[in-house]
Amino acid sequence: MFHVKHLSSRRDRYDVIVVGGGHAGIEASLAAARLSCSTALVTMDPLAIGRMSCNPAIGGTAKGHLVRELDALGGEMGKIADHTGIHFRMLNKSKGPAVWSPRCQNDREWYSREASSRVQSQPGLDVIAGSILDIHVEGSMVAGVALIDGARLTCRALILCNGTFLNALMYTGQVSHVGGRYGEAASTGITERLLSLGFQTGRLKTGTPPRLDYDSIDFSQTERQEADEEPQPFSYQTERITNRQIPMYLTYTNPRTHEVLRTGFDRSPMFTGRIKGIGPRYCPSIEDKINRFADRERHQIFLEREGYKSHTVYVNGFSTSLPEDVQRLAIATVPGLQHAKIVRPGYAVEYDFFPPHQVHHTLETKRVQGLYFAGQINGTSGYEEAAGQGLMAGINAALKVRGRDQLVLSRAEAYIGVMIDDLINKSTDEPYRIFTSRAEHRLALRQDNADSRLMRKGHAIGLVPDSALKALEGKEYGVERARAFLSATRISPGEINSGFGSLAGGPVSEAQSAERLLKRPEVTLRGVLEIPSLSVDERAIFLTQNPQILERVEIEVKYEGYLKRQQEQIQAFERSEHISIPDGFDFDGVRSLSKEGKEKLERIRPRSIGQASRISGVTASDISVLMVSIKR
Repeated sequence: MFHVKHLSSRRDRYDVIVVGGGHAGIEASLAAARLSCSTALVTMDPLAIGRMSCNPAIGGTAKGHLVRELDALGGEMGKIADHTGIHFRMLNKSKGPAVWSPRCQNDREWYSREASSRVQSQPGLDVIAGSILDIHVEGSMVAGVALIDGARLTCRALILCNGTFLNALMYTGQVSHVGGRYGEAASTGITERLLSLGFQTGRLKTGTPPRLDYDSIDFSQTERQEADEEPQPFSYQTERITNRQIPMYLTYTNPRTHEVLRTGFDRSPMFTGRIKGIGPRYCPSIEDKINRFADRERHQIFLEREGYKSHTVYVNGFSTSLPEDVQRLAIATVPGLQHAKIVRPGYAVEYDFFPPHQVHHTLETKRVQGLYFAGQINGTSGYEEAAGQGLMAGINAALKVRGRDQLVLSRAEAYIGVMIDDLINKSTDEPYRIFTSRAEHRLALRQDNADSRLMRKGHAIGLVPDSALKALEGKEYGVERARAFLSATRISPGEINSGFGSLAGGPVSEAQSAERLLKRPEVTLRGVLEIPSLSVDERAIFLTQNPQILERVEIEVKYEGYLKRQQEQIQAFERSEHISIPDGFDFDGVRSLSKEGKEKLERIRPRSIGQASRISGVTASDISVLMVSIKR
């Protein structure tokens, strides 16, 4: 249970104030406090900290990469997910390693309790129950906030992590309520204050599916989905997953389902224009799916239990804001759900956001120094995207307060960098979601090597303990030692031809190194280790290793040529990033720039030629003109 700070016991002045107790707010407040800043987390309901308002799951395609990067930098999401996970799977294993992505289903209530406990127990972090009414700015610098109860708190940095609560409205059919989440009020006043400071705003929409009673579902008509036999943790500091794993289930809609859903279109707040905000393209509502993909006869529906003791089932893939009666009739047409009882109908939420071209890569706003935006206020969707921004905002706010250099991750070194760079350069008129396809260098940005890419940065900042860095060094030494062994070990042609059957290209006639042999797509590291001529001691070098070391070795050997080529591309990318554009550069004064190019460059104000080249609407010709002007 939270020990909520009352007015008499909390401070009047903080280094950092974080607004919002969702996934962004958790990471931001913990990072700031752990970096020795006096920190306050202001939230309307302290008991809702870490609440998984949508699917109680962490990770997924590319999202799992974000969680591993968070952990490598010293974030908390991966540790909480490992502690409360009830169903772990590594997605996309049938594809290349660049898109392997960890995902876990979590116990919804347990996750929130665990997140709350970690926030509560953090030294230097006060949790304040309340809502902010005003933001105080002195000159161009944030100075503090006024709470709805009349209290005033001063600060040197303010991080807004308001989620879907800004002037939020919830819709189910023609019925609407003020609120940012089921049973929780909206946040009012902040949008209006930011508008008065010159910020631009917009409206977005998200949604959630109905929840069903577990005991009312006939699972015999569905497909059982088992967890991985050896669950892989998100956190590099989690030794192994010990939680009991439970199954999830798969079923499908059908033409009858779609027919029933269409009967509610005339009462849909989305189709009748009551909802003005744009919803997520890659996570559409069920009515949007059958409208956009009218030729498809069925859509996947995952039935995901919300916890060990929970009788509530999340209907993943059935997000909707259609009238409740239509939801009930449509659910009853799905195999296994003919007699399912709806515990709570699905609904949509429409809320304010602030187009992210208004922030720097540190997530500090361009208009007000010391003011940071993180999470859905920047137009993103998803817990993982929010947490990644929250961590970066918390780190940079603390570093700014401490007078230290800010941390900016490039898109060549992290998916977090890809996400923030995309948001600023391309902005967004729909909720942004991370995908592996957004990263130009995704083979180098795998989920298995996030520790090697980022952990030293997290340690240097002060968020990663010495023990974790030592473990990384041991892991990297293990990879180096294993690769040296494979390179030095020669295998006779007889052993290769008899041990691996028909090889692409036919039998071999010369001895090969184990490393060269492993580069063949049909050869696995485990297969190489079963070659009879290897001694027991030689096999032990590998078989006693951490499985993550073996995975890393196999990937690096098999994809060595591609990785070298990607490193060359990254070096070229970094050269363009190092061509700086001076502060205050007059883009409007460059006569040969296109009209759209000038408009976009003035609005976003890129810090390098590389960044300018990624802005939508800025042409290759604009970049050439810009480079000449900068040299002059």
